[in-house]
Amino acid sequence: MATVVRNETKAVEARTRILVAARGLVAESGWKDAQIALIAHKAGVATGSVYRHFESKADLYAQVLALVSEREAAIVSAIVDSEGPAGQRLVDAIFMFSLRAMRGRRLAYALIAEPCDAEIDQARLKYRGQLSDLFAGLIREGVRSGEFIDVDPAIAASCVTGAFMEALVGPLAPEIEPDTAAARAVARSIAGLAARMVFRESLPKLSIVSRGLR
Repeated sequence: MATVVRNETKAVEARTRILVAARGLVAESGWKDAQIALIAHKAGVATGSVYRHFESKADLYAQVLALVSEREAAIVSAIVDSEGPAGQRLVDAIFMFSLRAMRGRRLAYALIAEPCDAEIDQARLKYRGQLSDLFAGLIREGVRSGEFIDVDPAIAASCVTGAFMEALVGPLAPEIEPDTAAARAVARSIAGLAARMVFRESLPKLSIVSRGLR
């Protein structure tokens, strides 16, 4: 029994190292250059052993995407589920997502827009769907409270999510340094413009990012 437990523990540790190595390489250079041999080398395992933990390269990449996207979705979810007006939470959530994307722009580009295999793209669509569902619930609240126009929450959430993700593709280029006033200004602009489409009244009346998010 002890041997079985040790073997299972080693397998979990190896799988985790592979995922961490793959995530690091995608963050450095994207999907195309994160090759299995290099991932195995970074993880300290044989190349063939990667396929004992993952069915294919696409499966590994899809799980890397899931690992990262679950973290980002959890951060958005925490803001969406917090206290305060629905409009404020909507702007704050988009602002934080945008700011974090610019902090890890190469990884964010891979998650949002980089050309990739069909399996990875399916995982990416699932990730976008998670975010859209979070925003749909928040928009539903805003419609009920009268903050937002009377609109189908699911359709509106898809439009909002598509708008801020598309807007981020340009700022993910290397011209804007992360964690600067310029980056925060871009994140505020994206949040304000993407959210504006559902507001009943003009957005400038809202104190954008009022909770001092970092």
